[in-house]
Amino acid sequence: MLWKKHHSEISKHEGSEIIKSNAILIACISIFALGFPAAEFLLDDWDILTIITVRNLFAFALLFVIWIVLEGSTTVKNANWIKGIWIGAIGFGMGSFLLLYLQSLTTPVIAALSTATMPLAAVTLEVILDGRRISRWFLIGIILVLFGGFLATGATLDSVSFGLRLGAVLIFLPAAIFAWGSRATVKNLPEMTSLGQATITTFGMVVFALVLYVICNLFFQFIGPYPEITIRHFWLLLIYAWFGFAISQILWIRGVRGLGIGIASFHLNALPFYVMFFLFLLGESWNWQQAIGAVIVTTGVILSQIKSVK
Repeated sequence: MLWKKHHSEISKHEGSEIIKSNAILIACISIFALGFPAAEFLLDDWDILTIITVRNLFAFALLFVIWIVLEGSTTVKNANWIKGIWIGAIGFGMGSFLLLYLQSLTTPVIAALSTATMPLAAVTLEVILDGRRISRWFLIGIILVLFGGFLATGATLDSVSFGLRLGAVLIFLPAAIFAWGSRATVKNLPEMTSLGQATITTFGMVVFALVLYVICNLFFQFIGPYPEITIRHFWLLLIYAWFGFAISQILWIRGVRGLGIGIASFHLNALPFYVMFFLFLLGESWNWQQAIGAVIVTTGVILSQIKSVK
């Protein structure tokens, strides 16, 4: 009787954690989507590397201050900064660069398709590294999420054909690196809170972006003239860095910790819908293909967790 009661309590706790983690990830992707309209306006005046570098600096500054205030300087000093920097630089910094490089060679649609492959990369990592077993419902969920993600990007068969000609490796690599970085953050820094994990990995992104910026500026002259900074630019940067990245990154890592990188990455495929929705509020047209894609992604997320909820 005691064992049954204890088992029931564990099941209730697991069910509560699943619901909480899914809610956190929905909030995460919604907030993350806010950064895209802001970035679009910034791209009118600034080059990509400048935007990313400044965004990472602003995001780290906010996360660092919050971390010290909430957890104290002792926690900050004792954190595994070296490991966090490497994970952040490779997993998130390099992933961002490769995604932008892919977009520069193709189109934003191809870049979105690359992001939409993250569930496949994430599940593959879990199968290889964590021994995840693929259930029937989980497999159905993967299929729905990938198909829904394809619709949510607004992609067409012509863009897919073009992407396949470009090369599958270049399309899958950015998403695979992002998935690795998210998993590595949770697995290799388990003693830290989501806030601490987000902060030190963001510092790794800062290091990577600064090194890349200096190299591109000095040797390849990829950087444009130093941009004008107005009050409008400043507010757009705050939205992009603090809401579109810093806060959403804390929520993302917390969601990955609760559900694992596989299921957590499913939520990412609804991102194009959230972006479209915010652009719709700003006066753009409504896209039913993306809306239907988001519904299919949501269905896939729910079905993939049926066994876990039970």
